[in-house]
Amino acid sequence: MSALVSGFQERLGEVEAYLEFLSAIELRAQHGPPKLEGAEHPITAQQQRILYSSVYLQLYNLVESTMSRCLEAVTEAAKESNRWMPSDLSQSLRREWVRVIARTNEELNADHRLESALRLCDHLVAALPVAEFTIDKGGGGNWDDQSIEAISKRLGFQLVVSAPVYSAIKRRFQDDLGPLELVRQLRNRLAHGSISFAQCAEDVTVARLVDLKDKTVDYLREVVGCFNAYLDSFEYLLPERRPA
Repeated sequence: MSALVSGFQERLGEVEAYLEFLSAIELRAQHGPPKLEGAEHPITAQQQRILYSSVYLQLYNLVESTMSRCLEAVTEAAKESNRWMPSDLSQSLRREWVRVIARTNEELNADHRLESALRLCDHLVAALPVAEFTIDKGGGGNWDDQSIEAISKRLGFQLVVSAPVYSAIKRRFQDDLGPLELVRQLRNRLAHGSISFAQCAEDVTVARLVDLKDKTVDYLREVVGCFNAYLDSFEYLLPERRPA
Protein backbone atom coordinates (compact mmCIF):
# COMPACT_ATOMS: atom_id res chain seq x y z
CA MET A 1 0.00 0.00 0.00
CA SER A 2 1.42 3.39 -1.00
CA ALA A 3 1.94 6.19 1.49
CA LEU A 4 -0.80 8.18 -0.26
CA VAL A 5 -3.31 5.37 0.11
CA SER A 6 -2.39 4.60 3.72
CA GLY A 7 -2.60 8.29 4.68
CA PHE A 8 -5.98 8.56 2.99
CA GLN A 9 -7.29 5.45 4.73
CA GLU A 10 -6.11 6.72 8.10
CA ARG A 11 -8.01 10.00 7.79
CA LEU A 12 -11.04 8.22 6.35
CA GLY A 13 -11.09 5.91 9.36
CA GLU A 14 -11.58 8.92 11.63
CA VAL A 15 -14.57 10.14 9.62
CA GLU A 16 -16.17 6.71 9.54
CA ALA A 17 -15.66 6.20 13.27
CA TYR A 18 -17.41 9.50 13.93
CA LEU A 19 -20.31 8.59 11.64
CA GLU A 20 -20.70 5.29 13.48
CA PHE A 21 -20.96 7.27 16.72
CA LEU A 22 -23.63 9.54 15.20
CA SER A 23 -25.51 6.54 13.87
CA ALA A 24 -25.65 5.04 17.35
CA ILE A 25 -26.98 8.32 18.76
CA GLU A 26 -29.63 8.57 16.05
CA LEU A 27 -30.71 4.98 16.69
CA ARG A 28 -31.11 5.68 20.40
CA ALA A 29 -33.06 8.85 19.62
CA GLN A 30 -35.78 6.71 18.05
CA HIS A 31 -36.62 5.51 21.56
CA GLY A 32 -36.41 8.88 23.28
CA PRO A 33 -33.73 11.51 23.91
CA PRO A 34 -30.34 9.76 23.54
CA LYS A 35 -28.09 9.68 26.55
CA LEU A 36 -24.43 8.77 26.84
CA GLU A 37 -23.63 6.11 29.39
CA GLY A 38 -22.92 7.72 32.74
CA ALA A 39 -24.18 11.14 31.64
CA GLU A 40 -26.70 12.93 33.81
CA HIS A 41 -28.55 14.69 31.01
CA PRO A 42 -29.64 13.43 27.59
CA ILE A 43 -28.35 14.87 24.34
CA THR A 44 -30.65 17.63 23.14
CA ALA A 45 -31.83 18.03 19.55
CA GLN A 46 -29.67 21.15 19.25
CA GLN A 47 -26.59 19.30 20.49
CA GLN A 48 -27.32 16.49 18.05
CA ARG A 49 -27.41 18.93 15.13
CA ILE A 50 -24.12 20.46 16.29
CA LEU A 51 -22.56 17.01 16.28
CA TYR A 52 -23.90 16.36 12.79
CA SER A 53 -22.46 19.63 11.47
CA SER A 54 -18.97 18.55 12.46
CA VAL A 55 -19.09 15.95 9.68
CA TYR A 56 -18.74 18.72 7.09
CA LEU A 57 -15.56 19.90 8.80
CA GLN A 58 -14.18 16.38 8.94
CA LEU A 59 -14.98 15.72 5.29
CA TYR A 60 -13.30 18.93 4.22
CA ASN A 61 -10.30 18.01 6.35
CA LEU A 62 -10.18 14.71 4.46
CA VAL A 63 -10.30 16.52 1.11
CA GLU A 64 -7.60 19.05 2.00
CA SER A 65 -5.29 16.56 3.68
CA THR A 66 -5.61 14.21 0.71
CA MET A 67 -4.69 16.91 -1.80
CA SER A 68 -1.86 18.23 0.37
CA ARG A 69 -0.38 14.74 0.56
CA CYS A 70 -0.74 14.26 -3.20
CA LEU A 71 1.07 17.50 -3.99
CA GLU A 72 3.76 16.82 -1.40
CA ALA A 73 4.32 13.40 -2.97
CA VAL A 74 4.94 15.07 -6.35
CA THR A 75 7.54 17.48 -4.98
CA GLU A 76 9.17 14.71 -2.93
CA ALA A 77 9.52 12.62 -6.07
CA ALA A 78 11.00 15.56 -7.99
CA LYS A 79 13.74 16.13 -5.41
CA GLU A 80 14.32 12.48 -4.51
CA SER A 81 17.98 11.86 -3.62
CA ASN A 82 19.03 14.95 -5.62
CA ARG A 83 18.47 12.75 -8.65
CA TRP A 84 16.70 15.13 -11.03
CA MET A 85 17.73 18.41 -12.58
CA PRO A 86 15.24 21.15 -13.46
CA SER A 87 15.77 20.23 -17.12
CA ASP A 88 14.55 16.70 -16.34
CA LEU A 89 11.17 17.87 -15.12
CA SER A 90 8.13 17.88 -17.37
CA GLN A 91 7.24 21.25 -18.80
CA SER A 92 4.28 21.55 -16.44
CA LEU A 93 6.16 20.70 -13.26
CA ARG A 94 9.11 22.84 -14.32
CA ARG A 95 6.71 25.78 -14.54
CA GLU A 96 5.66 25.09 -10.95
CA TRP A 97 9.29 24.89 -9.86
CA VAL A 98 10.13 28.20 -11.57
CA ARG A 99 6.99 29.77 -10.08
CA VAL A 100 8.33 28.97 -6.60
CA ILE A 101 12.03 29.69 -7.11
CA ALA A 102 11.44 32.95 -8.99
CA ARG A 103 8.40 33.85 -6.85
CA THR A 104 6.47 34.80 -9.97
CA ASN A 105 3.13 34.53 -8.18
CA GLU A 106 4.05 37.13 -5.55
CA GLU A 107 3.81 40.90 -5.61
CA LEU A 108 7.46 41.98 -5.42
CA ASN A 109 9.27 45.27 -5.71
CA ALA A 110 12.07 45.68 -8.24
CA ASP A 111 14.85 44.65 -5.85
CA HIS A 112 13.05 41.52 -4.72
CA ARG A 113 12.23 40.57 -8.32
CA LEU A 114 15.92 40.88 -9.16
CA GLU A 115 16.87 38.86 -6.10
CA SER A 116 14.50 36.06 -7.11
CA ALA A 117 15.73 36.12 -10.71
CA LEU A 118 19.34 35.85 -9.52
CA ARG A 119 18.42 32.96 -7.26
CA LEU A 120 16.97 31.10 -10.23
CA CYS A 121 19.96 32.03 -12.40
CA ASP A 122 22.47 30.87 -9.78
CA HIS A 123 20.67 27.55 -9.44
CA LEU A 124 20.81 26.93 -13.19
CA VAL A 125 24.40 28.16 -13.65
CA ALA A 126 25.59 25.90 -10.84
CA ALA A 127 23.70 22.98 -12.41
CA LEU A 128 22.09 22.13 -9.09
CA PRO A 129 19.46 19.41 -8.77
CA VAL A 130 15.87 20.20 -7.91
CA ALA A 131 15.71 21.33 -4.32
CA GLU A 132 12.74 21.25 -2.00
CA PHE A 133 9.82 23.35 -3.17
CA THR A 134 6.12 23.59 -2.49
CA ILE A 135 3.46 23.66 -5.18
CA ASP A 136 1.30 26.72 -4.73
CA LYS A 137 -2.21 25.55 -3.85
CA GLY A 138 -3.82 28.99 -3.72
CA GLY A 139 -5.94 30.25 -0.85
CA GLY A 140 -7.11 27.87 1.86
CA GLY A 141 -10.63 26.52 2.02
CA ASN A 142 -11.05 26.22 -1.74
CA TRP A 143 -10.75 22.51 -2.47
CA ASP A 144 -13.56 20.92 -4.46
CA ASP A 145 -13.71 18.76 -7.58
CA GLN A 146 -13.15 21.73 -9.90
CA SER A 147 -10.01 22.89 -8.08
CA ILE A 148 -8.72 19.31 -7.96
CA GLU A 149 -9.15 19.05 -11.72
CA ALA A 150 -7.43 22.41 -12.17
CA ILE A 151 -4.35 21.51 -10.12
CA SER A 152 -4.06 18.22 -11.99
CA LYS A 153 -4.02 20.05 -15.32
CA ARG A 154 -1.36 22.40 -13.95
CA LEU A 155 0.78 19.36 -13.21
CA GLY A 156 0.31 18.09 -16.73
CA PHE A 157 -2.07 15.19 -16.39
CA GLN A 158 -5.77 14.65 -16.83
CA LEU A 159 -7.69 13.01 -14.03
CA VAL A 160 -9.29 9.82 -15.26
CA VAL A 161 -12.27 9.14 -13.03
CA SER A 162 -14.76 6.36 -13.71
CA ALA A 163 -18.06 7.44 -15.22
CA PRO A 164 -20.28 6.52 -12.22
CA VAL A 165 -18.01 8.33 -9.75
CA TYR A 166 -17.64 11.36 -12.02
CA SER A 167 -21.40 11.55 -12.53
CA ALA A 168 -22.04 11.31 -8.77
CA ILE A 169 -19.56 14.06 -7.89
CA LYS A 170 -21.01 16.41 -10.53
CA ARG A 171 -24.66 15.71 -9.76
CA ARG A 172 -26.48 18.19 -7.53
CA PHE A 173 -26.57 16.94 -3.98
CA GLN A 174 -28.03 19.89 -2.08
CA ASP A 175 -28.66 23.59 -2.70
CA ASP A 176 -27.72 23.18 -6.39
CA LEU A 177 -24.23 22.07 -5.33
CA GLY A 178 -22.36 18.85 -5.96
CA PRO A 179 -21.02 16.86 -2.97
CA LEU A 180 -17.55 18.43 -2.82
CA GLU A 181 -18.89 21.91 -3.55
CA LEU A 182 -21.33 21.49 -0.68
CA VAL A 183 -18.63 20.29 1.71
CA ARG A 184 -16.42 23.24 0.77
CA GLN A 185 -19.20 25.80 1.10
CA LEU A 186 -20.53 24.56 4.44
CA ARG A 187 -17.04 24.22 5.87
CA ASN A 188 -16.26 27.81 4.90
CA ARG A 189 -19.56 29.14 6.23
CA LEU A 190 -18.98 27.38 9.54
CA ALA A 191 -15.36 28.54 9.69
CA HIS A 192 -16.31 32.16 9.00
CA GLY A 193 -19.31 32.17 11.31
CA SER A 194 -21.90 32.91 8.63
CA ILE A 195 -24.00 29.94 9.78
CA SER A 196 -24.34 28.29 13.17
CA PHE A 197 -23.56 24.63 13.72
CA ALA A 198 -27.17 23.99 14.71
CA GLN A 199 -28.50 25.69 11.57
CA CYS A 200 -26.06 23.85 9.33
CA ALA A 201 -27.50 20.44 10.14
CA GLU A 202 -31.21 21.21 10.25
CA ASP A 203 -33.25 18.34 8.78
CA VAL A 204 -30.07 16.31 8.20
CA THR A 205 -29.94 12.58 8.90
CA VAL A 206 -26.96 10.32 9.42
CA ALA A 207 -27.96 8.40 6.28
CA ARG A 208 -27.68 11.63 4.28
CA LEU A 209 -24.28 12.37 5.79
CA VAL A 210 -23.09 8.85 5.00
CA ASP A 211 -24.25 9.30 1.40
CA LEU A 212 -22.28 12.55 1.19
CA LYS A 213 -19.25 10.82 2.67
CA ASP A 214 -19.49 7.93 0.22
CA LYS A 215 -19.64 10.19 -2.83
CA THR A 216 -16.74 12.28 -1.54
CA VAL A 217 -14.63 9.25 -0.67
CA ASP A 218 -15.30 7.44 -3.95
CA TYR A 219 -14.02 10.47 -5.85
CA LEU A 220 -11.00 11.08 -3.63
CA ARG A 221 -10.00 7.43 -3.78
CA GLU A 222 -9.82 7.62 -7.58
CA VAL A 223 -7.94 10.92 -7.40
CA VAL A 224 -5.35 9.27 -5.15
CA GLY A 225 -5.12 6.42 -7.65
CA CYS A 226 -4.47 8.91 -10.47
CA PHE A 227 -1.70 10.60 -8.51
CA ASN A 228 -0.15 7.24 -7.70
CA ALA A 229 -0.16 6.32 -11.39
CA TYR A 230 1.35 9.72 -12.26
CA LEU A 231 4.18 9.12 -9.80
CA ASP A 232 4.74 5.44 -10.58
CA SER A 233 5.07 6.17 -14.30
CA PHE A 234 7.37 9.19 -13.70
CA GLU A 235 5.03 11.51 -15.58
CA TYR A 236 6.53 14.43 -13.67
CA LEU A 237 9.63 13.99 -15.87
CA LEU A 238 10.17 14.56 -19.57
CA PRO A 239 9.40 11.36 -21.53
CA GLU A 240 13.04 10.87 -22.51
CA ARG A 241 14.20 11.16 -18.88
CA ARG A 242 11.80 8.62 -17.41
CA PRO A 243 13.43 5.40 -16.18
CA ALA A 244 12.71 2.38 -18.32
